[in-house]
Amino acid sequence: MDLTARPCPAAGGAAAASAPAAFTAHSPASPGLCQGWRYRTDGSALGWSGASAVPGPCLSTAGSGRAACQPCLGPPASPAAPNPQTHPRDKWSKKMDFLLSVVGFAVDLGNVWRFPYICYQNGGGAFLIPYTLMAVFGGVPLFYMELALGQFHRTGAIPIWKRICPIFKGIGFAICIIGLYVSFYYNTIIAWALYYFYSSFSGTLPWASCDNPWNTPDCTNYFGKSNVTWTNFSRSPAEEFYTRKVLEIQKSGGLYDIGGIRWQLLLCLFLIFTIVYFSLWKGVKTSGKVVWVTATLPYVVLLILLIRGATLPGAWRGVVFYLRPDWGKLLSTAVWVDAAAQIFFSLGPGFGVLLALASYNHFHNNCYRDALVTSAVNCLTSFLSGFVIFTVLGYMAEMRDVEVEDVARDKGPSLLFITYPEAIANMVGSTFFAIIFFLMMITLGLDSTFGGLEAVITAVMDEYPQVLAGRRELFVLGLITVCFLGSLSTLTYGGAYVVKLLEEFGAGCSILAVVLLETIAVSWFYGIQRFSHDVKAMLGFTPGLFWKLCWVAISPALLAFIVISSLLDQPPLTLFEYQYPEWSISVGFLIGASSFICIPLYMVYKLVWTPGSLKQVRSRTDNPTAPGWAGTPLGSGRGWMVHPQHLRSSGN
Repeated sequence: MDLTARPCPAAGGAAAASAPAAFTAHSPASPGLCQGWRYRTDGSALGWSGASAVPGPCLSTAGSGRAACQPCLGPPASPAAPNPQTHPRDKWSKKMDFLLSVVGFAVDLGNVWRFPYICYQNGGGAFLIPYTLMAVFGGVPLFYMELALGQFHRTGAIPIWKRICPIFKGIGFAICIIGLYVSFYYNTIIAWALYYFYSSFSGTLPWASCDNPWNTPDCTNYFGKSNVTWTNFSRSPAEEFYTRKVLEIQKSGGLYDIGGIRWQLLLCLFLIFTIVYFSLWKGVKTSGKVVWVTATLPYVVLLILLIRGATLPGAWRGVVFYLRPDWGKLLSTAVWVDAAAQIFFSLGPGFGVLLALASYNHFHNNCYRDALVTSAVNCLTSFLSGFVIFTVLGYMAEMRDVEVEDVARDKGPSLLFITYPEAIANMVGSTFFAIIFFLMMITLGLDSTFGGLEAVITAVMDEYPQVLAGRRELFVLGLITVCFLGSLSTLTYGGAYVVKLLEEFGAGCSILAVVLLETIAVSWFYGIQRFSHDVKAMLGFTPGLFWKLCWVAISPALLAFIVISSLLDQPPLTLFEYQYPEWSISVGFLIGASSFICIPLYMVYKLVWTPGSLKQVRSRTDNPTAPGWAGTPLGSGRGWMVHPQHLRSSGN
């Protein structure tokens, strides 16, 4: 039931007294000029309105020297017949559903494979200093900002810009395109894990020996054997299983000739997308239940693997190598760039996921506490996974009789599909540990996929409610079909080359640039004070000076630093000793630009097609509270609606 703001009948009248405190503000005593929260007719919050004409006079406050502006509430209107195109927005059934969904999205495969590698490569324990600083001044503030934006405006990544700064609406479209690119390759990695999971159900793991049809003369098994010489040409059974059995990459000549589709991987990917569909088709009501398994199981498995790894011979060598500080590394700019990139990609601001998940919260949910808790869990999980990985790497170095750094040269998926499985294959109870390890990988990947696709679903459905309202199941089916078809090239014999290309360019500099523009649009165009008032309306307190400084200056500066450094430093792209040709790098840049280009294109479109002089157009497109914006002039009474979900429970 909506309560429409009406003129006050008299100062101190009953209607005035019933106005909620959240809608009371003070401004210099001036008849008809007030401040207050503005709401649209759909009940969503538009934001804080500065001194502007509103329905109803300002009420004097005795002895205050100011006027209290209270857009008064008339008696509750009788319930109107619901609009057939209007559907109530879903909400999380429980607070833990939301927290687990956020943790599940933020804690993904990158926490297991990327953080340990970057940590030891950039100074071990010394790397924790730039990592922590970048988290405090960059990652966590933006994490908090996105949760607050989503919860306040209660809409997805595309339509939210109508309420923040309409000319930046292209950011929402860019986020959706990046989400599609990620789904094209990320789910294929989960399909690889599913293939391993299936292969683990055997008495002897298939990557434990060199006696298989896919092995070559270079296959060298050094576990349980003496006088085995390991050379640069040697290949472990686990490496040959991954490259020659799972991927069958030997049948591809590179990106020029990626070959046919591996039907086994096609079946695995189909099963993954089937799970994703039935987890998302009903919205947060279903996904909120699934994450109770997919978000908690990885921690149980990590704990089991950590205990097992700590009991292996040579485990201490890996831990020492992981944490041994190299203070000289802190003088390198590359270390700080890696720290910043790791925290931004790990926490995931800019993907639209936090906006989407928070939009299903209750209006007065404490998103500030949620941001601190979930980001802390994410960072601690990354740190914990380092011990899980490096205890095993120390064990492998002990068995090979080499240094840990010689074992730990693998990074990315290779660390999870070659190095760790190789160690598992030579443990007592190898089948059990292989099953739970790859089950953990599947659940870690699924959580992130749920979040990534939910961001696209929420954004598009909120942008086109008149078409998609009540048709979520069909829309999700269509989106999953598009993602499945877009992933087919990654299932070929040369699919690993495509995965690497999409991973590097699909969501690299483009997502960082999107986050940078998003931060600038909110802090500089929407206004940090207006955003702070939004937060106060939800939480009852204004963000402190630290958060405001981060949003306005520090976080944008860090993002600009990362983007520029990444563009200037482009190392050669290689995979399995395959050097990517120059034309493929150009294709990669086009992939990255194809999403980011939405932002300037929409700006040009908005400026060209919005009627009026350039000055008027800029006023309307830069400021969502400008008179005449969205066709609702201020003071007309239209758009001044107070929705019950935004009122505090006491007395309202």
